[in-house]
Amino acid sequence: MALPWLQRVELALFAATFLCGAVAAAALTRTQGSFSGRCPLYGVATLNGSSLALSHPSAPSLCYFVAGASGLLALYCLLLLLFWIYSSCIEDSHRGSIGLRIALAISAIAIFLVLVSACILRFGTRSLCNSIISLNSTIRCASDINYHPFSQLSLWPHSCSEAQKIPWRPPGTALQFYSNLHSAETSSWVNLVLWCVVLVLQVVQWKSEATPHRPLERGDPEWSSETDALVGPRLSHS
Repeated sequence: MALPWLQRVELALFAATFLCGAVAAAALTRTQGSFSGRCPLYGVATLNGSSLALSHPSAPSLCYFVAGASGLLALYCLLLLLFWIYSSCIEDSHRGSIGLRIALAISAIAIFLVLVSACILRFGTRSLCNSIISLNSTIRCASDINYHPFSQLSLWPHSCSEAQKIPWRPPGTALQFYSNLHSAETSSWVNLVLWCVVLVLQVVQWKSEATPHRPLERGDPEWSSETDALVGPRLSHS
C-alpha cells in the first residue's frame, strides 16, 4: 500500500531528525568522555600553571539528560522509519486516528525535550566559554606581580574556539571540546525545527481525517451532474 504523500514527507523528516539527534548525542558524549566523565556545561575553567583545568563541572546527570534525550528521540525516529517502510512494502497498514493522536502527543513531547536540550547546550557552552575568556584579568594581575606563561595577553585566546589550542590538565582532556559542543548545539536547533515541521504535518493530516464528508443532496451541483449522466437532463416546465 502506497503511503499518503504527507506521510512520506513526514518519514523523510524523521530520517533527518534521526541524523541530527545522533550527531548531538555522539558529540556531547564524546565531550563528556574527554573530561573524564565530568559535564563541562555551565562549568568553570581555572588556570593550573600553563594549563587549563575544569574546576567546577556540572552534575554528570545534566549531560546524561541532554545526550539521553537526543539519543532516545533518534532511536524512536529510526524505529518508526523502519516500521513504516516495512508496512508499506510488506503489509497493508494504515495509521488510524488513534495512532495519529499518539504521534501528535509524542511530537509535542519531543519538541519540548529538544528545546530544553538546545537551551542547555547554548547557555551551558556560553557559561564555560565566558569563564575561559574572563581569565584575562587573572593573567593581568599575575603578570603585574611576577612572570606568567600567558603574561602577554596576545597569547591568550579571545574566543572559545581558540582555547582548544591550550593544553588542559589532566593531559589529553578537552580535545576539540568547543567544536563538539557547537556541533551538538547546532544539531539540536536544526532538530527542533524539523520536529516542528513534523508536528505541523501531523496536525494537517489529523484535521483532514477529522473533517466529515457530507453526503450529496439533491440541491448540490454534484448530485445534479451525476443524475443527469444517468437519466439524462431534466426538462424545465414552463
